[in-house]
Amino acid sequence: MARTGTKPNRTKRRIRPAAILLPVVALLVLAAVVSELRRPAEEPVSRVAEVFDGVNWITITPAEGVEVSRLSEEDFRQEDGVVRYVGGAYTARQGVDVSEFQEEIDWAAAAADGITFAVIRLGYRGSTEGQLRTDIRFEDNLRGAGEAGVDRGVYFFSQATDEAEAEAEADYVLQVLDGRELELPVFFDWETVDKPDARSAGVDGETVNACAQAFCRRITRGGYRAGVYFNRQQGYYDYDLAALGEYAFWVSDPNGWTDFYYAVDLWQYSFTGRVDGIGAAVDRNLLFD
Repeated sequence: MARTGTKPNRTKRRIRPAAILLPVVALLVLAAVVSELRRPAEEPVSRVAEVFDGVNWITITPAEGVEVSRLSEEDFRQEDGVVRYVGGAYTARQGVDVSEFQEEIDWAAAAADGITFAVIRLGYRGSTEGQLRTDIRFEDNLRGAGEAGVDRGVYFFSQATDEAEAEAEADYVLQVLDGRELELPVFFDWETVDKPDARSAGVDGETVNACAQAFCRRITRGGYRAGVYFNRQQGYYDYDLAALGEYAFWVSDPNGWTDFYYAVDLWQYSFTGRVDGIGAAVDRNLLFD
């Protein structure tokens, strides 16, 4: 039988705003998390630089931790074959690098002509037979430059084909120096020789880089500061400048100014310089302090 006369006692429920918002917020947070998880990982940004290697413009990824050059074309003036630094980032001194090919040198006259330092060839490894030899004018140049008040560094012309040979070259340098004081570093100079039977033929950049490190480590243990001489292409293609960063850099870049990407200690700017007291053409350099 139907029930009549009264209505069921139903209490009205009030829906709180928070009860609606909480599920909505939770859904939005979940959607954001899912969206982030689905987003493709961003590719790391690689810094690159356009540089001139002496022949072509190329793109390089700058070596980690290696100081970048602050030089610009406006920093230099050239007159009568002498390049002078007029910028403000460094101070720079004029110098030369010499060997027996310059024959006898009047170092007092060279100093009076503005030469304040010299990098002197101590010796070399024969390009074909591999014998180690001392430059026949090394002792005269080391003594004469010192007496004239010219700061001295030395270099060794390497033709090493492996690390053991590079270490033997460094030991030879240390033996010849016999503890004598130098004001500038001992430089490793490895170059390709254009001869059919040259030892340098076929030696790759990775090997040259390993030889440079082996030589410089040995020189450093012998109590001297070490450095590496290279041209633009060696600097960009062969040498790991980050691994060599504790040593001095000497770049060969004959020009009115150098736009080599990395900071260097020495810049060889001419192969045909003229200096009082030196009868033959000589390589001229700037030393940045």
